[in-house]
Amino acid sequence: MSMLIKMKAIVLVICVLFSSSSVWAQNEKPFVIPELREWQGASGRYLPNTGARLICESNNPDLLRVVRAFSADYQEMFDVSLPVSFGKAGTGDILFRLKPDRMLPEEGSPCRRYRHDTLLPDRMLPEEGYRVDIDDMVTVSAPTAKGLYWATRTLLQLSEQADDRSLPQGRIVDYPDYHLRGLMIDCGRKYIPISFLRDYVKILAYYKMNTLQVHLNDNGFKQYFQNDWSKTYAAFRLECDTYPGLTAEDGFYTKQEFIDLQILAEEHFVEIIPEIDVPAHSLAFSRYKPEIASKGYGDDHLDLASPATYEFVDALFAEYLGGEQPVFRGKRVNIGTDEYSNRDSLVVEQFRAFTDHYIRFVERFGKQACVWGALTHAKGKTPVKSENVVMNMWHNPYAQPREMLEQGFNQFISIPDGLLYIVPAAGYYYDYLDCRYLYDNWTPAHVADVVFPERDPAILGGMFAVWNDHVGNGISVKDIHHRLYPALQTLAVKMWTASETSLPYVTFDSARHRLSEAPGVNQAGRAGSSPALVCELPILFPGATTSLEEIGYDYTVSFDIKGTPEALGTELFRSTHAVFYLADPVRGLLGFARDGYLFTFNYRIKEGDAAIAIEGDNTSTRLYVDGRLKEELSTTVHFDDLGKGKIRRVPTLVFPLRQAGKFCSQVENLKVYNYNRSKR
Repeated sequence: MSMLIKMKAIVLVICVLFSSSSVWAQNEKPFVIPELREWQGASGRYLPNTGARLICESNNPDLLRVVRAFSADYQEMFDVSLPVSFGKAGTGDILFRLKPDRMLPEEGSPCRRYRHDTLLPDRMLPEEGYRVDIDDMVTVSAPTAKGLYWATRTLLQLSEQADDRSLPQGRIVDYPDYHLRGLMIDCGRKYIPISFLRDYVKILAYYKMNTLQVHLNDNGFKQYFQNDWSKTYAAFRLECDTYPGLTAEDGFYTKQEFIDLQILAEEHFVEIIPEIDVPAHSLAFSRYKPEIASKGYGDDHLDLASPATYEFVDALFAEYLGGEQPVFRGKRVNIGTDEYSNRDSLVVEQFRAFTDHYIRFVERFGKQACVWGALTHAKGKTPVKSENVVMNMWHNPYAQPREMLEQGFNQFISIPDGLLYIVPAAGYYYDYLDCRYLYDNWTPAHVADVVFPERDPAILGGMFAVWNDHVGNGISVKDIHHRLYPALQTLAVKMWTASETSLPYVTFDSARHRLSEAPGVNQAGRAGSSPALVCELPILFPGATTSLEEIGYDYTVSFDIKGTPEALGTELFRSTHAVFYLADPVRGLLGFARDGYLFTFNYRIKEGDAAIAIEGDNTSTRLYVDGRLKEELSTTVHFDDLGKGKIRRVPTLVFPLRQAGKFCSQVENLKVYNYNRSKR
């Protein structure tokens, strides 16, 4: 072998070895939710140094707003200040730039679809797309502020998974499959505090979900209220000037609160879709004005033959749609129009005319109308406007997707009830969604048994829903969150990357627990990521505070008490969401209150010493006295007046810990564990 050939062989071996070592040194695709579309790994990690800055390439106000929001969120999550600057970026800095000229046509354009099997160059990013290059500095670019904001959610998720907040070096190119990714929450049958909705805007945004539909009115089922419409629960949740007294007294949103919620959502690139549900689910309205109740179909149906019905509903919608600064700020409003009786042909035609009227009514105020699909159920001759109308496809027998396409409807939200409806503790639909099945099988293209081509232009995207059908069942907003959150994390993936997920569900389900709910949000009351003693106080003084707001499922709170007679209503602890009583306000028993419910144990604090422990999970709350189980408050079943339907009453508690009450007893050796101690 000649010397030249030997040299070539040596060079080839060196190149192969170098290439192999480079491959092995490449960073694997990092975990975030939703999964990154494209990742090109490099070697090494970016570490923000003490002088790291956030550099804006220009003084564009949209750019500056996103970067300042990222700086605030970074401070909230990591207690580290990253100052916002202009100028040239250097090592350790994060550079942000907007490139609005490098964008695909907007959603809805006939040429907006693009190939998904290749890495998109920056000049072809869609509206919500972004690119991140991570080296010894980080460069973030996007065609819109929305895409830039989603990039910051990715950076925060990556940062919180490393103790030193470092990022794997490489390149990210990311963009969604579906334009609309959301949640619908029933606030009519159960009052959902505005603080919870505000937190959910932030949670949705942290996982790149961009829509929250707020269902503002509804009513319970008559059979649970002595089969009497006059006794059946009903509520409308908005402050109302047109009809004084219409607004629910047990919980409502002022107009300003609802406006502020929408402003907050806009800051997080989340759209609020308000919903006033008519002409069914409308008991709150017919109770206020009995003459508009249907005589043939029940008081929860409005009389579609009466001009008074139209006068009432016109004025109601106009209050929130009209004016220079309308209460409903966004581009879309849902008008309901589902589940009205189709018992005879006349009422079907009236229902279709009603639907058409309110589609056109909200359009006069510059809004796009959204409806619940019902026009297969209400098949008739009266025309209903279909152009530029969004239809929630929830149950195909009510609105067959192919029929709706033929009628001109072509903007669908995929929300199939048999897969995506949560009805807490009801015994039908889902108490918790089947996340494994959804992760492995569902995308928004699957509208129940009708499957569209993936990324079909008729499918705007998807939603999932929580319906609080069973009024008075004890479910708390914490219980609702416990059901929503794992589903939200799962569906965030399926609405962004659809069928292209690369991780098996078991890996995803394990990894998702590493992420926070959102900057500054902890609805679950998490304290640490592994079972541990998370708070301990040798003496609990009256009025003292702890380091925790609350502790969520599963938990144990134990303490020793030297009992002294306590006045009714004496608190051990309270938080923003709950109170735990040493002596409840009614009978002086150990107990707790949250969400308007009072639950008590059949136990009274006595003079003398006792060791108390409270355990809680998502189905029950247990009292231990001196190491023995004294009582378990568990989910119980109650039947309706007809003896057929069941309501499960759920006595759960996320334990409050923010501030101790003004008790007389001596409380010592307080310990808080983030697990059920009796089960270990």
